[in-house]
Amino acid sequence: MHKKSKNPYYHISYWIFVLLVLSLTFGLSWGNKTAAFLFVSMLLPIVIGTSYFFNFVLVPKFYLTKRFARFAFYTFCTAIVSVYLEIIVLVFSYVYIVNLNYENLSPNASKIALLAVILYLLVFIGSFLLMMSQIVENEQVIQKLLDEKEKMKKSFLEIISNRKMTKIPHEDIVYIESLSDYIKVITIDKEITSKEKISRLSERLPDTFLRIHRSFIINIDRIKERSSQDVLVDDVRINIGRSYRKEVKDLLNSNTSN
Repeated sequence: MHKKSKNPYYHISYWIFVLLVLSLTFGLSWGNKTAAFLFVSMLLPIVIGTSYFFNFVLVPKFYLTKRFARFAFYTFCTAIVSVYLEIIVLVFSYVYIVNLNYENLSPNASKIALLAVILYLLVFIGSFLLMMSQIVENEQVIQKLLDEKEKMKKSFLEIISNRKMTKIPHEDIVYIESLSDYIKVITIDKEITSKEKISRLSERLPDTFLRIHRSFIINIDRIKERSSQDVLVDDVRINIGRSYRKEVKDLLNSNTSN
């Protein structure tokens, strides 16, 4: 609920669906689909504004932080403001769409309560869909944290070297280099070679390790200097691959700020 969907097509598709459903509903009630479409088009910004304000301001700022009294108060205020705006839209529609001729509308079309119910039903449906999306995202984050926790339980890297299982403490690793058909793990006091692939190796390492080049993984804790093009790890300067530069910059800046 506290994050917007990364896919804008989800939002666009949802509100197009809302526009069509409301236009059809009121069009059948009024017997005038054109007037219904114009009316719903004026109502829709209120629906969208209320929905996004509720989902992306009130819920994360007050409900998720357990400030329930403020959440209830501001939700009530939002409801009052949105209903007031509905009244303005209704009056505007009477003036410009039906030319003050109430006989052109069915009794249901002039009931503000019906409009409010529809508005908050849409907000509820939108909230429910966003919650489902957020649950999926949270499950992915939780799984990632569990995987990371599992990695951290092993404070060492296990690789096969010279046909034997070798355990290398994470904190002793300076960087890992991928060569033609093997990898080389550089520690603070020795080098260890293995037939492992660097891509598979990176999946088994905790977040303190970062791939900065298709041939290099470094231990972030051992960085002494860094620029946009290379990093100094202990006493070794390693170039950052061009395709990795943006990601490396973002991750290192995030790590520094934390």
